Amino acid sequence: MPAAGIAAIGCAPHSGWAAVVALGGERGEPRVLARLRLELVDPGAPESKQPYHSVENLGIEEAARRIEGYEVVAEADAYTGIRALAQELSGRGYRATSVGILESSGRKGTSLAAILASHALIHTADGDHFRKALAAAAERNGLTVSGLPARDLDAEAVKGLGRPVPRLRQAIVAMGRQVGPPWGADQKSAALLAWLLLGRAMR
Repeated sequence: MPAAGIAAIGCAPHSGWAAVVALGGERGEPRVLARLRLELVDPGAPESKQPYHSVENLGIEEAARRIEGYEVVAEADAYTGIRALAQELSGRGYRATSVGILESSGRKGTSLAAILASHALIHTADGDHFRKALAAAAERNGLTVSGLPARDLDAEAVKGLGRPVPRLRQAIVAMGRQVGPPWGADQKSAALLAWLLLGRAMR
């Protein structure tokens, strides 16, 4: 099938999963090509939804071993999901070019020992665990990866797409009507990030 255009993918990660939205079509009026919930944990190890919380009372070597195992599973799940999505888009005539990942603004730990000594750092590390898995998986699929702090999304979208926030939000709500529920805050943020990347690619 001849290419109908490019597609961009936005990801809003959570503990153990990510809301993923792919957009394509015109820069000024994109449409939702796909929306999914990407699971990033082994169902047999539910504690891995909060990987750093689950190891905070273990010795450092055992904690590191378990975290490494959780990372392998999360990246494998992310790789499989992103690959399947890219293939689906390709079959419909769209070439996925980029993946955007909403980032946390929380303080990062400098080592595993430092992370496990701080509840705040553990919380941030739990989220970053899944962001890193998504980024590594996207790169393995040959896609360009862009991270953007969630708090900066609106400002960057206004600058990149040339519309005020109210108009952007109206357009995102309209996209949700195309696909129906679920279309909550996570899907809206993922869609706006995908739109921003699509706009950059089509300049």
